Amino acid sequence: MLIRIRSRDGLERLTLDNPHATISQLKTLIQQHLHIPISSQTLSTNQNLLLAKTPSVIARFTDMSDPQTPIAALGVTHGSIVYLAHDTQRTVSGPTFSPAGSFGRRMTMDDLIAKQMRVTRQETPHCESVSFDRDAANAFQHYVNETLVFAVKRGGFMYGTVADDGAVRVDFIYEPPQQGTEENLILMRDTDEERLVDAIAMGLGMRRVGFIFTQTISQNKKDYTMSNSEVLQAAELHGESGLKEWVTAVVKLTVNEDDGADVHFEAFQMSDMCVRLFKEGWFETDIGEEVDPKLSRMKKDVVVGVKDTREVDNDFFLVLVKILDHQHSSILKLKPFNQIAFELNLQGDMIKELMWAKGPLSSTFPIENRITQVTMRALKNHLDRAKNLPFVKRISDFHLLLLLSQFLDINSDVPALAECVQTQSAVPEGYQLLIESLASAC
Repeated sequence: MLIRIRSRDGLERLTLDNPHATISQLKTLIQQHLHIPISSQTLSTNQNLLLAKTPSVIARFTDMSDPQTPIAALGVTHGSIVYLAHDTQRTVSGPTFSPAGSFGRRMTMDDLIAKQMRVTRQETPHCESVSFDRDAANAFQHYVNETLVFAVKRGGFMYGTVADDGAVRVDFIYEPPQQGTEENLILMRDTDEERLVDAIAMGLGMRRVGFIFTQTISQNKKDYTMSNSEVLQAAELHGESGLKEWVTAVVKLTVNEDDGADVHFEAFQMSDMCVRLFKEGWFETDIGEEVDPKLSRMKKDVVVGVKDTREVDNDFFLVLVKILDHQHSSILKLKPFNQIAFELNLQGDMIKELMWAKGPLSSTFPIENRITQVTMRALKNHLDRAKNLPFVKRISDFHLLLLLSQFLDINSDVPALAECVQTQSAVPEGYQLLIESLASAC
């Protein structure tokens, strides 16, 4: 049991293995641990002992003078205080201090780091603005609306350029192999195919600049801008890119005031803190159904506002990016956070009336990794439809180039052919004969 010894030196603690110990045994323990000789010790249960100034007064405290008396007989039990007077000169070391949090809790290094991990809103994006090629955006949303009817999620990587002022221009969208559900999007990435995509982009003077995905109709009924699983995926891809201007675009279908269907595009950047937290492994990645989808759960406490928490509102990780007209650099119906960034009217062909830029690429060739497999028959049909155009115009489609790249050398032929498209220069005769022979072989 624990016995507390109070003397002029302060409060010290001793542990007795035997609760039936005698006063003699207690004095022996004091001598062993506190280094006060038994002959110098006077013990008492009376605190007035510490007020005694002379040996004659000290001698009056005799309640613990018999060495054979069990201390329990004097009411000394676990946690009791016994008062000690002595005339020994001794040095008592001061208390050992440890970094402590609230209520004296010992803090670990992780606790100290968490105290510095403060999550705040990032007001300014690194990306000045983003603009989309009309045909590329239309081809993506049309498939999602007409074929998938916004019932399952769909995603793609955006490719284009980044200007010196941080403006991002999206010229084509590559759709990797994937499996979408109402709530989740699983990218089954093909590294060989992505190498071909990057080689084409390099020849076009472009690079990967962002990620685009859709939200389903069922998600629209929920009160969040991005779900926690979407934040995780977006943060992972942003961190993987190494591009500070990386853009994440969200596409959703809503009903307007006239009961018509509008496709809404929103553009964001994941905040620097969000990407850092993901890279350092702070996010809980195993998300159960019981977790509120508008909250991201952390493995350790972070500071949000003035409180420590492990749940962070997803909106803290989003930085709004304005969407501009691809051609005229005018803002397209930009609205406040959580609202429409720009609209595409799905009734008839009105979408084509939007004044977006038309870059060197078209998006009329069948797109990879969709329900219908792309074949050489599609290549022949595409070339036949455009037979009155210069050959370079006929192949100026990223998705067509991706099909052709499977038959070309990735290090020389693919970038060379893509460069012809970028500069709209004549395609060398050898490439033209190869492409036409592939189309005729179907």
